[in-house]
Amino acid sequence: MRKGIAWSVGCALVVLLASGCAKKVTGAPQAAVTGEKQHAGSMLAYEHNVQLVLPAASITAQVELTRQACETARFGACNLLRLQWGGSSSVISLRIVPDGVAPLIKLAAQGGQVGQHTISADDLADAVGDNHRQQALLLAQQQRLSDIAARRDLGVADLITVGKEQADLENQLKALEGQAAGQQHRLDTNLVTLEFVPPDENSSGSRLRLSLSGMGDRLAEGTSDAMDMLGYGLPFLILAFPLLLLWRWLWRKVVRWRRRNGTDV
Repeated sequence: MRKGIAWSVGCALVVLLASGCAKKVTGAPQAAVTGEKQHAGSMLAYEHNVQLVLPAASITAQVELTRQACETARFGACNLLRLQWGGSSSVISLRIVPDGVAPLIKLAAQGGQVGQHTISADDLADAVGDNHRQQALLLAQQQRLSDIAARRDLGVADLITVGKEQADLENQLKALEGQAAGQQHRLDTNLVTLEFVPPDENSSGSRLRLSLSGMGDRLAEGTSDAMDMLGYGLPFLILAFPLLLLWRWLWRKVVRWRRRNGTDV
């Protein structure tokens, strides 16, 4: 009877362990990286920082494939901003329309997997509002200069001065228009930075190798500290040893003297 109960309990434990292992293997799939679009009333410039874990041998090919997809606008308007090769990882930064973020990252991660993903946003509301206010002031000033230039009683020197001021205002307006276009481009697209890394950089095996590689340094440092302590303590040991012998000799003398006195009494 006891054997039957023990066998049943053992089977139940095996089933529980097996189900726990199954849960670890068949975990929930990772959410796909998607582009961020503007919402009503917001002026946010979104940025994605994505780590792609790929075999080291395929990183170069995947970086080149991602670059070509951006330059050919395979997934929508895209601008390549930075490309870094070599070392332990490769990095590519680009700006692409929100709908192109997901398919581009899916293409770049072929043969590997998406690791860490961070989304941040820069609020451009103040910058855009300031740009609009400056344009409005310059346009109003430009209109006043146009009214002055239309006067028939204006002298030649005054006309030249007004013309120079109009040209200066025109240059300022063009600069503001370019700034506004850049801000709108940031709002209409997502900045995506992809870091391609080999899988062993974040693996437990890599951390073990790193720990073992530093063991020699730690052993040497510990040995050096121990030698320093020994160097400081050795003189005290040299002095303490004869004092210990002397104390032992005196103690024996006292014990013998007390024994003799005790027997005499």
